[in-house]
Amino acid sequence: MIPILAVPPAPTLQGIPLALYVHWPWCVRKCPYCDFNSHDSVGKDAPQEAAYLAALIADLEAALPVIWGRPIVSVFIGGGTPSLMSGEAVDTLLAQLRMRLPLLPEAEITLEANPGTVEAERFAAYRDAGVNRLSLGIQSFDDRKLAALGRIHSGMDARRAIEIAQRHFERINLDLMYALPEQTLAEARRDIDSAVATGAGHLSAYHLTLEPNTQFHHAPPPLPDDDLAADMQDMVEASLAAAGFAHYETSAFARPGQRCQHNLNYWSFGDYLGIGAGAHSKISDHAGIRREARPRHPKDYLADPVTRDRRRVAPADLPGEFMMNALRLVDGVPLGLFSERTGLPLSAIEKSALAARCAGLLDVTDGRLRPTAQGRRFLNRLLQYFL
Repeated sequence: MIPILAVPPAPTLQGIPLALYVHWPWCVRKCPYCDFNSHDSVGKDAPQEAAYLAALIADLEAALPVIWGRPIVSVFIGGGTPSLMSGEAVDTLLAQLRMRLPLLPEAEITLEANPGTVEAERFAAYRDAGVNRLSLGIQSFDDRKLAALGRIHSGMDARRAIEIAQRHFERINLDLMYALPEQTLAEARRDIDSAVATGAGHLSAYHLTLEPNTQFHHAPPPLPDDDLAADMQDMVEASLAAAGFAHYETSAFARPGQRCQHNLNYWSFGDYLGIGAGAHSKISDHAGIRREARPRHPKDYLADPVTRDRRRVAPADLPGEFMMNALRLVDGVPLGLFSERTGLPLSAIEKSALAARCAGLLDVTDGRLRPTAQGRRFLNRLLQYFL
């Protein structure tokens, strides 16, 4: 019997953090592996900065009644390529957010940027507007691999972008990918070593996957086999551990004090309000949890930014939704967090947790739920016990 049956007090909204996500849906050119809601910034779908800002504010104002009075612990401006926004636009956006939301003074405010859109003056303007963390989509420092990925920047562009970012921001994340087309283990190691050498405090290292509805899915490039990809994953984890990075989430590695608070809120099943084309929200209230989605295409969103699809999350779906996030964390979560964030008793997951533990995929000790090393490697298999 797993000792997790004690039922904690009823959940309270005051204990659930609330973050804000802002989506910018345009890129210079959509990458062939990308399944995010992004659109080319040329032709009929070109960005309309002023109109889009107005739509974001209208979207936010329509959402205020369901989050009124709750402090915002973090803001993440993602995309797309938000670094296509002017400094003035980011300043206006954050000023408008502060006028309407109780943004905590210490709130983490992240903006995503791609090296191909970097300008030193723009980075300075982002910092002056209140952005305090930058996430750079590097992916690789190898020009051939960048070309294979359809990226518009070079390895030199990536290094230059990092140098400029470090002049203006103390907290920087670098996004990297491995198991790239025809990549060798030595090439993957060079990318990791290059990223470590920059001195960045946070690295995200993702295994390239062929997502549905992408160019790569329809016309797959030659990729490393499973054994080589596993060797690359082992190398990434060992190299970053030796360099002083803590592996705290499936694909996230951080030096002390550099963990991403916004993503930690997702993974611990906190609440988030999403505004912008295709943005999603998860909001807890006294009736349970509801999810919302905005119109996906920028044209539809600009025409009607206050319309959204809403649905209540059925209690039977909550264990799977909670575990899909929490079990990405290497150290897992406190047992009591399940009830605090879902409103369900721990007995709701007892049978599944026992089966996962017997399979060697889940550890339930010291008052925590955490994946084992095998569970981290075969996370999808572990999650099946709770879905």
